[in-house]
Amino acid sequence: MEQKKNYTLPIIMMFALFAMISFVTGFANPLGVIVKNQFSVANWMSQLGNAANFIAYAFMGIPAGLMLNRIGYKKTALAAIAVGFIGVGIQYLSGVAGSFAVYLVGAFVSGFSMCMLNTVVNPMLNTLGGGGKRGNQLIQFGGSLNSISATIVPILVGYLMGDVARATISDASPALFIAMGIFAVAFVVLSMVSIPEPYAIEEKAAEAKKDKHSALSFRHFVLGAVAIFIYVGVEVGIPNFMNLFLTSTTDGAGMAAAAAGSLVGTYWFLMMCGRLVGGIIGGKVSSKSQLSVVASVAILFVLVGIFSPVTSTVSMPVFTGTGFGLVEVPVGVMFLTLCGLCTSVMWGGIFNLAVEGLGKYTSMGSGFFMVMVCGGGILPLIQGGVADFAGYLSSYWVVIVGLAYILFYALVGSKNVNKDIPVTD
Repeated sequence: MEQKKNYTLPIIMMFALFAMISFVTGFANPLGVIVKNQFSVANWMSQLGNAANFIAYAFMGIPAGLMLNRIGYKKTALAAIAVGFIGVGIQYLSGVAGSFAVYLVGAFVSGFSMCMLNTVVNPMLNTLGGGGKRGNQLIQFGGSLNSISATIVPILVGYLMGDVARATISDASPALFIAMGIFAVAFVVLSMVSIPEPYAIEEKAAEAKKDKHSALSFRHFVLGAVAIFIYVGVEVGIPNFMNLFLTSTTDGAGMAAAAAGSLVGTYWFLMMCGRLVGGIIGGKVSSKSQLSVVASVAILFVLVGIFSPVTSTVSMPVFTGTGFGLVEVPVGVMFLTLCGLCTSVMWGGIFNLAVEGLGKYTSMGSGFFMVMVCGGGILPLIQGGVADFAGYLSSYWVVIVGLAYILFYALVGSKNVNKDIPVTD
């Protein structure tokens, strides 16, 4: 009788890597506020660091998938951690040099690392869970730790910024040092952990056969890849422009950076809560049902955010820089913050639906998925252009269109209509 393997330690390691992804990616939000004021740039240019981070996925997604096949999960993750350390280091040096260009280079290099880590973590958790509802459940639990990191970053950097008008990238140096320390520790720990390698292959030229199919042969995967492109843009755009709106003294709420960062942190905190709930119910409720419900509710919340009068306010708990307290914020901002509950389970749901039934094409499919994460850089640029033209709240129509597509994918596009394609060797 074959003994069942215990994958607890690999799962914990994947959860830790999931948290690292958002900690580093999360810098783009508060640093966008800093560079907007430090270098006096337009709203769309304030999103260039975020764009550089995510567009790196377009360059690294396929290579990361190839690395996964050739050298396996562990070596790919170790390479990603080393690249991440370098990327965050470059962002620190941009503060020393006072250079916007160096900052963008650092964000771009960091994006390579995040892409490689995502390529490892998502299929690994899905595989360790055995796919299906259990695979989605592990991705949601891992996503909860991802959200904890994302909650901490805007609050921490907002506190370090102090006065928004005078803040520079150098003020965020302590947070960058923390990230570099996390990378260093993770590299050492991961090098000593044994990770299963279900999809690593050895190339044998004599036995190599060209496969006429790929992940792109599956309609539900292609539509899912588009959904991921849009989803990441939606997930990033909601808090990024909420932060810009709250800290703007000309056409926004004129709130202090620490308080605004705390509200953005609340969005990511609610994502954590949503992922915990999604993880708990994930073994019983299908990804299709979860995605359909949260996409519908998110559309409603964003519409309320757009149309609620700015003068109508509500009290929300925030970190003010000296302690926690209540501040008055527009009702619409509260509903935009609540969108975190909805976006929380979208990534896991879309990924799970898109790779279901892919079999041997899963690892390369994951690499292609990472290419599409560049939507997190492209959609906010579009939203920034709309914000420059029509205002911060009107820019959320970009988000509405994106959420409508995600709802379509959950209801219609996620059905596997290519079950005739063989997925085993």
